[in-house]
Amino acid sequence: IMYENLSYKITHRDATSNARSGLLQTPHGKIETPNFVFCATKGAMKSVTTQQVKSAGADIILCNTYHLFLQPGGNLVQKHGGLHKMLNWNGPMFTDSGGFQIFSLGHGGVTAEIKGKSSGVRPKTLLKIDEIGATFRSYIDGRTCLLTPEGSIKTQCQLGADIILALDECTPFHTNRLYTERSMNMSHRWELRSLVEFKKHDTSMQALYGIIQGGVYEDLRKTSAEFVNNNYFFGQAIGGSLGESKSQMHEIVHMTCQYVDNQKPTHLLGICGLGDIIHGITCGIDTFDCVHPTRLARHGGAILEPQHADGKEFINIKNSKFSEDLSPIDENCNCYCCKNFTKAYIHYLFKAKELLGGQLLAIHNIEFMSSFVKKIREAIKTGTFMDILKKWNIFR
Repeated sequence: IMYENLSYKITHRDATSNARSGLLQTPHGKIETPNFVFCATKGAMKSVTTQQVKSAGADIILCNTYHLFLQPGGNLVQKHGGLHKMLNWNGPMFTDSGGFQIFSLGHGGVTAEIKGKSSGVRPKTLLKIDEIGATFRSYIDGRTCLLTPEGSIKTQCQLGADIILALDECTPFHTNRLYTERSMNMSHRWELRSLVEFKKHDTSMQALYGIIQGGVYEDLRKTSAEFVNNNYFFGQAIGGSLGESKSQMHEIVHMTCQYVDNQKPTHLLGICGLGDIIHGITCGIDTFDCVHPTRLARHGGAILEPQHADGKEFINIKNSKFSEDLSPIDENCNCYCCKNFTKAYIHYLFKAKELLGGQLLAIHNIEFMSSFVKKIREAIKTGTFMDILKKWNIFR
């Protein structure tokens, strides 16, 4: 029986917005939503172990099919008993389909192409996208590879994540409407093929999400959402171009959420800004994922709420003003980093090029994001979510 061991239940609804809290049950445990999904892209969280990730409060992680398809390959992961056993992660897990990475690596940059400006350079690693699938050169050894919808699903079944995604083409924001519509329609055909392939495997232990495309065009987003609604996907993920500015991104997320099946879990792909997460939750988004917390940590960034970070959402610990600062990153944070080390020490670690600096900030950022979404869940449950919206000047 499809999705026999998975379920999603809305437990509380906010009276002032579309925010809701829920319970997502998977074969490897349950998580409360809204929640943040941390990225162990290549089968590892950068610089931290899965035990440290769990200790820092993370409930769910995501691995990337594109990278694991190239190496070590689905067969070797399957021999380990799946990603959960290979990573020593006994909790819920996502895998994404690989489409986004084929596009972003092929086009020379994720932010530049998906959520910003065009590079204007034709990719060299991405050779062809057509009805069959995506043909590309491996960034590892240059060999030519083909990832089809069927291949993506087969690999994800070998990887064994609880929640998997259908293969789609991820278009950049600057493509015109004609290309966006053609791409969306092809992605829909790919998603149907993904569903057919998925049914050939043990569908009781994994859940397949459809992906909503359509770029910046409301009628296309509506069409795509209705397509996902009308097919037997467990949930839906909002993907593709979300515009060229934060305000446009918010508009597209809000608009798209009006057309989704709001009884199913909804995931927003690749978004991590604190204000963006709160806005997404007001629209009815349940889960978010992004590499940002650990990537930022490796470059000296510690996530904090704006009032503690000069209006930004993080501080750069490499800044000289922290060289003799004997306070922790966040006095209110209970993470291992903040309970034991000073800003000055972590600043020194980065200056000395000690890897421990990035590890400590990663632990802090994971704990911060986990605590951040937990506070939002509690606010929705207790009817105080409006207080968070007022604090962040977000009104819907």
